[in-house]
This record gives sequence, structure tokens and C-alpha cells, in this order.
Amino acid sequence: MDIFIYILTRNILPLVLIIVIGFLLSKKFELDINTLSKINFYIYVPFFIFIQIYSTNLPKEMFKVLIFVILLAIANTTLTNVVARLRRYDEGYKNAFVNSIMFYNSGNIGIPLITLIFSSGPFLIEGKTPFLTLALTTQIVVLIVQNISTNTIGFYNAGKGNMHWKESVKSILQMPTIYAIPLAFIFKMAPLKLETLPLWPGLIYIKDGLISFALITLGVQLSKTKLSFKNIDVYLSASLRLLGGPLLAFVILKLLGVTGVAAQTLMISSSIPTAVNTALIAVERNNYPDFASMAVMTSTILSSITLVIVVYVSRLIFPI
Repeated sequence: MDIFIYILTRNILPLVLIIVIGFLLSKKFELDINTLSKINFYIYVPFFIFIQIYSTNLPKEMFKVLIFVILLAIANTTLTNVVARLRRYDEGYKNAFVNSIMFYNSGNIGIPLITLIFSSGPFLIEGKTPFLTLALTTQIVVLIVQNISTNTIGFYNAGKGNMHWKESVKSILQMPTIYAIPLAFIFKMAPLKLETLPLWPGLIYIKDGLISFALITLGVQLSKTKLSFKNIDVYLSASLRLLGGPLLAFVILKLLGVTGVAAQTLMISSSIPTAVNTALIAVERNNYPDFASMAVMTSTILSSITLVIVVYVSRLIFPI
């Protein structure tokens, strides 16, 4: 019950609050959603990914975690494509559906959630948190891969519905995130330490602003969306994201032989709600933005229940 209350009050409600602020601002001032989405993808996202990669030390043991994240993405994509074919979605709707399940909120929900879980209860030993570092490092690997793939594959998927594949690839190559990734690795290997430069605090300010700006933008999009909680496809998306994700994760973790803290972290992470950026990508590419926005909102609300279940089950099947 404590975990349920914490997830609801510390993770879900703050997100909803910021979304509501964006919603109300848009109703009052008629904010331009296209301008906001461009600020998000051309400024906040690339700086966030650059600093995240540059600042994170990844031990060699994380290679198996990387394999897991890739296999889970493939499994999610395969499953959702089958469901989309059975539901007879058109190309654009299918890709919006795939994005809503393949990409999840590994940062603004995943990081604080994993921090809470592995610094309290049975994981808190004599006032110390011996499992927290491994859990957070595992989640950061998930976060980096999710951010990279959301802003590459996610854009490609959204673009396929209304443009030729060559144009879709061309549009991806115009996104600064593509260049922020190799640049971050180059600077990691360089002798120059960016933290010592006067501009570094400014980069941190931009990175820290991503979550709030993305959520406000989602609120603006929702204000322009015909809200309907009767769309069965939205609930199907939420079910596959929140319950199908951890089921697939369980199978892959067993196949890879991942156990203990890393296994618990990955299974919990796989049940996190749909990424906010999937809705913003849908807006940017004009690919069923109403469905994408409702998928984010619905999965976020329902996750306050499903996450508690997954956290509890993960402790039982992957004991430390």
C-alpha cells in the first residue's frame, strides 16, 4: 500500500498537474502546438540525450541489459504489428499504435520509481542502499536506449504513415538528436572535461527543463484533442504497454539468465506507461495525434494500479 500511495502521489499526480497546467494555458492563450513541439525536439531532447550519455559511466556488465532492451523492443514491435494487422489499422494508425507500446516513460517515471523502490523497504539495510547503484545504472541504460530509439525509430514510424520512406529517413536526418548521440561519445573520450566549462550549467538547465516542457506541451495538445475514453484501441494500447510489457520482459529475462536487482529493475521498467514524446512525435508528423495523446494519458493513469502489481510480482520471481 505504501508503494501504491507513493507512486500515485509522487509520480502520477505531479505529471498530471503539469499536464493540466499546459491544458489550461492553451485554453486561455491558444498556444501553438507546432512551435512547442519543435522547441522540444530541436532543443530540449538533443541536449538531454547528449548530457545523459556524456555523464553516465556504463560498466561492461550492462551489455546484457542492453541486449535485453533491444530484444524487448523487437518483441513489442512484433506483437503490436500482429495486433494492428488483426485490427486492420491503416499504415499511419498502425505506426502510432506501435509507438505507443514500444516507447515508455523510462526517465521522468522510471528513474524516481526505481530510486524509491531500491532505497526503501527490504532494500534498505542498516540505513544503507546497497542495491540502488546497480538498479539506477540498469535504468539509465534503458533510458538512453529509449531516448535514442524514440527520437529515431519513433520519428520514422510516425512519418511512414503520410510520406515516402525516403522522405521519412530524410526528416530523421534533420533532427539534431541524431548528431547529439555520436557527439556525446566523442566528448566522453576527449581529454577536455565539459563540466569545467562556463557553458556547462546552461546545458544542465536545458536538460532539467525537458520533463516539465514536454508535459506542458502534452497538456496543450490534449486541449486541442477531442477527449474520448471510449476508444477501445487506446485501452488495447494501455493493456499491451502496462501488462504485455512485463510479460514479455519476464520471458526475455529468463532466456538471458538475468537475475536479482537487474532483473527486478528491467521488469518494473518494462511496465512503465507510454512515453510523452510519442504524442509529441505524432503532433510533429501529424500522425493521429489524438490517439497518441489519449494513449499517453490513459496509460499514465492506469499505471498507478498496474505498477504496484508488477513491483510486487518482480520481487517474488526474481529474489535477491
